[in-house]
Amino acid sequence: MTLLALSALSACGTLSRLQVDPTDQQAQRLARSGDLQAEIDALAQPLIDSRHTPGIVIGVLDADGKKHFFGYGVTDQLTGSKPDGSTLFAVGSLSKGFVGDIAALLVQDGTLRWGDTLEQLLPAGSALSDDAKQITLLQLATHTSGLPRQPMTPQTLRYFIEYLFTGNSFYRHFDRRYLLDYLADFERPERLEPQYSNIGYGLLSHVLELHSGEKIDELLQARVAAPLGLSNTDYLAQHLPGYPQRARGHAGDQPKFIRRGQPVPDWQFTDILHGTAALYSNADDLLSYAAAHLYGSADAKMDAALQDTLQVRVKRQKEAAAVAWIADDLGAQTITYQVGLVAGYSSYLGLDSRHNTAVVVLQNSFNWDNDVGHTLLLRMAGALDMQRSASLPAIGQK
Repeated sequence: MTLLALSALSACGTLSRLQVDPTDQQAQRLARSGDLQAEIDALAQPLIDSRHTPGIVIGVLDADGKKHFFGYGVTDQLTGSKPDGSTLFAVGSLSKGFVGDIAALLVQDGTLRWGDTLEQLLPAGSALSDDAKQITLLQLATHTSGLPRQPMTPQTLRYFIEYLFTGNSFYRHFDRRYLLDYLADFERPERLEPQYSNIGYGLLSHVLELHSGEKIDELLQARVAAPLGLSNTDYLAQHLPGYPQRARGHAGDQPKFIRRGQPVPDWQFTDILHGTAALYSNADDLLSYAAAHLYGSADAKMDAALQDTLQVRVKRQKEAAAVAWIADDLGAQTITYQVGLVAGYSSYLGLDSRHNTAVVVLQNSFNWDNDVGHTLLLRMAGALDMQRSASLPAIGQK
């Protein structure tokens, strides 16, 4: 049992387990037909038919900037309602993208600098190890600080074993005091390379609150959601109009000892981890968010900040590190994306900057193999490349 728990816990919230199928043949088919509906049906409907997930919503921003939404299955077993582009989902670690945006905006206006260290950012007298003192704002934002995903303590292990049977959050003891105390004895690894860290983003949120004088929820609304017109995106989900009709979370690959398809409890996050994974949103808002990164907004400072978050700081073929975003080079294409796994939900948001397309995939079950978004973006990219040299129907027009 202990080995099982440690193995599963080490993966929880992983950046990527995406397995993408060969796309040339499918891209050719899409290029010839332009039938986006048929392509998405073939990817999504089997997940419903096999009961892999109760429901799934796929949103596509095409190369002309138009939104398309495709819903399958149900929001929950009791109502039987079909999800659509306006259905709220918990999106887990997609929350980090918004925290990264807030950090970039505070850097843009001179409140913070990417090179600022925790020794400078936290109050004087904070108990910090020598290694913790040297962690920079940019390292927190790019998962390169050396901080672990979460401290692996006996209490964490006990809560995780409980989670496997109940679905209850195993992060509920990671409050502000707990994580700040952890920094007093922190020793970084010899090699600093991208290592996904939930507590790193918790500390980033804490720093943003300290230096802005506002809570992360307030910062989200004032600095990102309101300027971009995201009226259905909030860390305080109960405030959103669609919350009672939201998609309900279900067991999938996890929790291991709850039968797939059974409801699991929503997670409530502590003060310092609220900005890390507590966000609710819908496919419509997330495509608007993606469009702002691809096409820009009406605000020059906002656009500079959003582009800053997409800049790769650690180059690798797969999982190259930007601010909250990561990038994969897949053949001739580069996909920049985020994934979220929380409670009974899985989420994906991917951008193809060369073709100005985006895909969002929201599921109301916890599944590691969240590969539909990557696959679809690659097929669309291949089809668009083929259409440049032939007179073929535009994708999404049929």
